[in-house]
Amino acid sequence: MTKILITAAGSYGDIAPYTGLGARLRAAGHEVALATHDSYAALVRSAGLEFRRLPADPRTRRAATEDAAEPGRPPGPGGNRDLMRQAAAFIKELGGGLADAAREDTGLLLLSATTAPLGHHLAEARGIPFLDLPLVPGAPTGDFAPVVSGGRSLGRWGNRAAGRLSLRIVDRLYADATRELRARLGLPPATPRTVRRRAEASGRPVLHGFSEVLVSRPTDWRPGLDVVGNWWPWHAPDDRLPPVVEDFLAAGPPPVFLGFGSMAGGEGERLSTLAAAALRRAKVRGILQSGWAGLSAGHTSADADLLTIGEVPHALLFPRMAAVVHHCGAGTAAAGVRAGVPTVPVPVTADQPFWAARLASLGVATAPIPFKELSGDRAVVRLSQAITQATAAPARRDHARAAAHRLAAEDGAGEVLKAVERLAETAHPAG
Repeated sequence: MTKILITAAGSYGDIAPYTGLGARLRAAGHEVALATHDSYAALVRSAGLEFRRLPADPRTRRAATEDAAEPGRPPGPGGNRDLMRQAAAFIKELGGGLADAAREDTGLLLLSATTAPLGHHLAEARGIPFLDLPLVPGAPTGDFAPVVSGGRSLGRWGNRAAGRLSLRIVDRLYADATRELRARLGLPPATPRTVRRRAEASGRPVLHGFSEVLVSRPTDWRPGLDVVGNWWPWHAPDDRLPPVVEDFLAAGPPPVFLGFGSMAGGEGERLSTLAAAALRRAKVRGILQSGWAGLSAGHTSADADLLTIGEVPHALLFPRMAAVVHHCGAGTAAAGVRAGVPTVPVPVTADQPFWAARLASLGVATAPIPFKELSGDRAVVRLSQAITQATAAPARRDHARAAAHRLAAEDGAGEVLKAVERLAETAHPAG
């Protein structure tokens, strides 16, 4: 048995996959804690994991930053600088909490992309083995541009150059937090770039929690950068959809799901009205997931063909849908593929355009509709046409089912378990 600490920070999609991974490690006999924000304490504990608190909960910070970070609204003068300052402040607050969460008996650190640049200092100071477990590709490659750059290739040289630049930007974001954390841990000064390059030079394994069904392992990555497949949010084996959802599903043909997760804060009324009109025009029933935007059928006129839901496991809901309309976060994009249903991608920001383009190239999605274009007189027509394309094309559903079959053969959590056990054997060799 190894005492494992998983650290993950951000929104639901940044946290939830690690609950399923943690439950798999716990089932194998390891003692597992997950350090994350208070908003996810119940989710962590329901998976049978110990919850440890990390500060800087995005949900509680959201009100103070909503104007600057509102998706779909271009930043005003200094807006990008403001966002960078907010991100650096978030990371700085996170650093101290990470040190508090790691107890002296921690035998292994498992680090998300957000926590890894901080966790490396912790591992160095306390001599703890660690594994980086990002949910998106981050190392530079000629195969594609950085995932946060919008998904458009810049050519092999340009892609690699942009990848290196993105790493330097991340280094800048972590600079203040690194300085404070290393001082607190009694480590000599070192820049984020120095620590990152040291980790790269060591050839340490990095296990990426996405599927090659969507992104093939880049041909120019070094050995040890592996793509192992998704790990999925935990839900109880006996979980069922709420009765109100089952009743709605039984009352007619499969509906279309529409939700934006942690995106589009403050735009619930506009988006609900738009979604209802598009679904009605496409002559399909719909389920709106409220999310951080606050989508609700209550924002529209009474409609028996429209249902509002809160948090429901996508693994249970998506296979019952005719199609899914969403922002294309990494986890939601993969959940749609896993369910074998077509997607209408409406990417908002960050890595979402990258995943939207991947879904479209795989033949399981319509052409992406950028969120910023989901406004104006033709927005309803455009969204309804995409929904019709997703639900009425047998070939797209066939592609989705084929991709789901391939995805079902993968065991990303099992690959992490193997790596954890190899590390445990190295740390405590037999005899």
